[in-house]
Amino acid sequence: MIHVSAFKAAMGSFPSGVVIATTLDGEGKPWGFTASSFSSVSLNPPLVLVCLAKSAECHEAFAATGVFAVNILAGDGEAVARRFATRGARKFIGDELVVGEQGLPTVSGAVAVLICRKFAHYDGGDHSIIVGEVQSVNHEPASDAMIYFRRKFWRFSTPPTD
Repeated sequence: MIHVSAFKAAMGSFPSGVVIATTLDGEGKPWGFTASSFSSVSLNPPLVLVCLAKSAECHEAFAATGVFAVNILAGDGEAVARRFATRGARKFIGDELVVGEQGLPTVSGAVAVLICRKFAHYDGGDHSIIVGEVQSVNHEPASDAMIYFRRKFWRFSTPPTD
């Protein structure tokens, strides 16, 4: 059996983008979390997935929701990423959050915002795998992206050379 710290170190060596997923519960209260476990799944239909710890304060809201937003963070989004990654934080206090489609909280200045209808919800060990069918996209191609690598946030802005 592998040691958890070795597994975390290995996975931390895989650079990934950073997203904030947001939703509203049945009473209209906003919920959200920072994730680096995000991926496209299918082009037809357009599907994405995001993984959420079952121990997260917002897990119940995401388990019950029918719609959610995925905000792909720009390189300058470290403060909001850290806030949404902190248990017990007052996550929806910043001026970088705006009301988006279907009343969902979204991050102003995100590289892209995907509004999703829940397509499926799967057990993934200590996490849930939430699959969303993308209903709309707001994309800012001029923005640079945030990367999470070895437990630090990085700004990815240099285009590759040919």
